[in-house]
Amino acid sequence: MLDTGPLEVLARLHRSYLRYNTRLTASIEPHGLSVAGFDVLTALRRAGRPHRLTAGQLADSSLVSSAGVTLRIDRLEKDGLIVRERDDDDRRVVYSRLTEKGLATVDTVFAEHLDNERRMLAGLSPSERRQLARLLRKLEVSIVTSDEEPPGTTP
Repeated sequence: MLDTGPLEVLARLHRSYLRYNTRLTASIEPHGLSVAGFDVLTALRRAGRPHRLTAGQLADSSLVSSAGVTLRIDRLEKDGLIVRERDDDDRRVVYSRLTEKGLATVDTVFAEHLDNERRMLAGLSPSERRQLARLLRKLEVSIVTSDEEPPGTTP
């Protein structure tokens, strides 16, 4: 008989993620953004003044290829949310920087995003949230560690 116990955790986690992602998308798209574009804007915002990073730095922060980041940057630049700037000392280095419009947009959308996340977590107490965060961190480590084991083996 097959042990379907892992589905209790992983299937529920997957369904929760799909519902979360649907709500995330629904809260970001009215601002003319994709989740991917929002990811770039928040990375630039987190970078602090002057809110600029290279495509490579953005790719590292989002786990996406530089080519994928370039497509996001192109769209955000077209929308006036970022500008590209060459480095003063090394003209080969190109930064993406938030414009004032981009900064205002990311601040507005991020505030709404946090409100949305608070609503989604309202059914959990602060203690339960901390416990869940610890367990999810542990799950993430377990998943990464499982990548190091040959398929078909159990730890």
